[in-house]
Amino acid sequence: MRVIAGRAGGIRLDAPKTGVRPTMDRVKAAIFSSLGEEVIGARVLDLFAGSGALGIEALSRGAASALFVEENSAAIAAIERNLARTKMEGRVRKQDVFAFLHSAQTREPFGIIFADPPYEKTKAGAEFTRLLLEDKQLAEMLEPSGVFVLEKRPAELMPSIALWNVTRARAYGATEVLFLQHFRHSERSRGIP
Repeated sequence: MRVIAGRAGGIRLDAPKTGVRPTMDRVKAAIFSSLGEEVIGARVLDLFAGSGALGIEALSRGAASALFVEENSAAIAAIERNLARTKMEGRVRKQDVFAFLHSAQTREPFGIIFADPPYEKTKAGAEFTRLLLEDKQLAEMLEPSGVFVLEKRPAELMPSIALWNVTRARAYGATEVLFLQHFRHSERSRGIP
């Protein structure tokens, strides 16, 4: 696993041995090809950050800042090593993603939000995809023209979603990548009041 392009292009990244499922380089390349120039100057939020590969790739390609949220201690250590190795600066928060989303300190808007949650269900039996797509605080953290990039299993059924408009969906083997915009913004951009 490596940084694909930009200032840190080619630098290899560490990943914890257990507890995370890093985004494959091929999938990461496709995500950033789709995002294109939107990365430049963007404030980025990397949820379920794992090794930090998505946020670090964004920083390497010109993002203004990145905040990494992860609760796994080994993953936090890997993110910090990867930031040091790539000479990138980012904020790292060790916290459950949903606790982070519902804390009072997280009202800053982001231009790009990445989420690569575990494919298995939560301890309570809920699917991470559904919980994220139904989370109003997450939608409110995205800038009006921002993009939410969500990875999930292709076989996982999409819940009906009132908050989001899927602008693009692509499957890459065992991963499906959804590009979403907050539904209210999508309506305004199409001229719907």
